[in-house]
Amino acid sequence: MSEGSSSSQGSPLKSEMGNTVISSAVVSQIAGIAAQEVESAQMGGGASAAVGGILQSVAGSVTGGTSGANYSRGVSVEVGEEEAAVDLTMTVDYGQSVPRIAEATRRNVINRVENLTGLRVTEVNILVSDVQIPEERPMLEQ
Repeated sequence: MSEGSSSSQGSPLKSEMGNTVISSAVVSQIAGIAAQEVESAQMGGGASAAVGGILQSVAGSVTGGTSGANYSRGVSVEVGEEEAAVDLTMTVDYGQSVPRIAEATRRNVINRVENLTGLRVTEVNILVSDVQIPEERPMLEQ
């Protein structure tokens, strides 16, 4: 085979049998779910997180399911053929180290997006837009 450049990069998204394209919506949802897996982090910020949670619970009860859940709230992505860049807006629990939570979130998002999509994540930028008192969190999720 003379396609040494393609095989040297080793993209799992390109093969002799065809190419796989991952939509930005898929990457956004994966990044949003991965960010929410980190304890003390919540996607979106302040009032938008509260309103989004309320709207999601209403929409879920109206549609009869959670498959339409907005896991990409607070997530913006740019997706290329082999790379992705992610921007997150999030809230952290009061009393937690913002740099520690941000770094844990960044590592988890990179790990999940790269392992689940085959895309190389070039950067994960995080805007911490609010802090939340942990006792308020259950009220927002009801």
